[in-house]
Amino acid sequence: MDMPKNTFKAAISSGRQQIGLWSSLASNISTEVIAGSGFDWILLDMEHSPNDLGDVYVQLQSMMETATQAVIRMPSDDPIAIKRILDAGAQSLMIPNVETAEQAAKVVAATRYAPKGVRGFSQAPRAARFGRVPNYHANCEAEICVIVQIESQTALDNIEEIAAVEGVDALFVGPGDLSTSLGYLGRQGHADVVEAIEKIIPRITATGRACGILTGDETLARRYMAAGTIFTAVGSDMTLLARTTEALAARFKQG
Repeated sequence: MDMPKNTFKAAISSGRQQIGLWSSLASNISTEVIAGSGFDWILLDMEHSPNDLGDVYVQLQSMMETATQAVIRMPSDDPIAIKRILDAGAQSLMIPNVETAEQAAKVVAATRYAPKGVRGFSQAPRAARFGRVPNYHANCEAEICVIVQIESQTALDNIEEIAAVEGVDALFVGPGDLSTSLGYLGRQGHADVVEAIEKIIPRITATGRACGILTGDETLARRYMAAGTIFTAVGSDMTLLARTTEALAARFKQG
């Protein structure tokens, strides 16, 4: 059995726009539904949703029939949590709130076996298709994609140093926490926040790393893509479910 290919990593490395959807519903059924909707990638969120390892495991299984790639947002930079998600078969990880090059280097180390890193060895995890992928441990690094989130003023000050860390594949601007750090709590669409983000994106792309972002505002999504984001999440399953069901109910209850 061949090593599963990380087409998401290959695409962003070559500069091909990847359109994504945020997923927070923690359901293998809903993930199977949206995985067939045509998105290039789906973010399975472990930071701000009830997803745990078991939930992510079955959601990865539910996506196997599609070309849509999974990106897992970890709850933290904990190397043990990273190890377990990698063993479950995830190949693209997003780490929240990375603020320094030193922290980024530790994140990368958590995804590498010794001597390059500290990832614990498991003989036949799901990632190796239970021992059916020859030389998985020697070759898996090429298919692992490490994405770090830029979410604070401190991270902004260190963008170039973070991007220079070997093994960091992409930087993702987190507009929620970033807007809060800049003094605009809950106002991701404020003109000052948007202006700041449109200055951040070229700084990231100038380093040679791919830049990503999430926004449910179509106008902003297109502005950020024009500024240089190469993997862009344009909505979330939870928000789509809430707003469309509200609208349906309102149409029948009004008048």
